[in-house]
Amino acid sequence: MTSKITTSQTIGPFPHEAWHWGVDATAAVSSTASTVTISGILFDGDDTPINDGWIEAWLPTANTVEASHALPGFRRVPTNDQGGFSVNVSLPQTSVAGEPVMYVTVFARGLIKHQFTAVFLDDDQGLAQSAILAQVPAERRDTLIARKQADGSYQWDIRMQGATETVFFDYV
Repeated sequence: MTSKITTSQTIGPFPHEAWHWGVDATAAVSSTASTVTISGILFDGDDTPINDGWIEAWLPTANTVEASHALPGFRRVPTNDQGGFSVNVSLPQTSVAGEPVMYVTVFARGLIKHQFTAVFLDDDQGLAQSAILAQVPAERRDTLIARKQADGSYQWDIRMQGATETVFFDYV
């Protein structure tokens, strides 16, 4: 059996080995607000789960409800052996319609420059008025939307390449 790992995938950074110190940066997240969980899988261009990726998220509306935390609104989670990740999100009492629930930075082996994206909840009543989504072609907006599941959690997969690649942003 031959490996499907390409040469670019074997070049660092190697987040799981190098960043063990940072895994528990927000392990004890508690909030006075209601919370939801956003889970997903990080996929490469061949639709193979990336088992050594890293997701960092900033929740812009969590500062007030997590004021007692050392890093309010910050999450850092590694992907598991199946490429899965899960982020607990504090929801403010008053949210801004059409704004992302979190901004996300993706790190992975072979990814020399980390990637920036954002995720919105599909039941946000302000999606149609979102200034960020308005900048994204209509046929690609779904890549930024987390879908509500029967248990109240949300599903959002990140695809690094391919026909259904997640929209990534450049900041200037």
